[in-house]
Amino acid sequence: MEITEIRITLRDDEKLRGFASITLDNSFVVRGLKIIEGATGMFVAMPNRRRKDGTFQDIAHPINMSTREWMENLIIAAYKQELQRAERGEVPILSGRHEDSALEESF
Repeated sequence: MEITEIRITLRDDEKLRGFASITLDNSFVVRGLKIIEGATGMFVAMPNRRRKDGTFQDIAHPINMSTREWMENLIIAAYKQELQRAERGEVPILSGRHEDSALEESF
């Protein structure tokens, strides 16, 4: 499996740093990944939905730690590149409250 494309939408938020969309093998897209600044550093939260009991359930996720780490490393590297582009004024950093679906429509 190969990640053939990563798209990042930057956010100006203390914890939610951005959203990611990845394409696998030029064949399958996963949207709604969140780039989060946690207490111990950045991590990528998989797309999820709220269940009736208030808990969250991942919609799609890696099934082993090595795949999760590989995917997370690539997404965070793409985030850092996009952040550098934003610092040069090449791409915007969105601020305020935006719905995930509205952000994903830009992909």
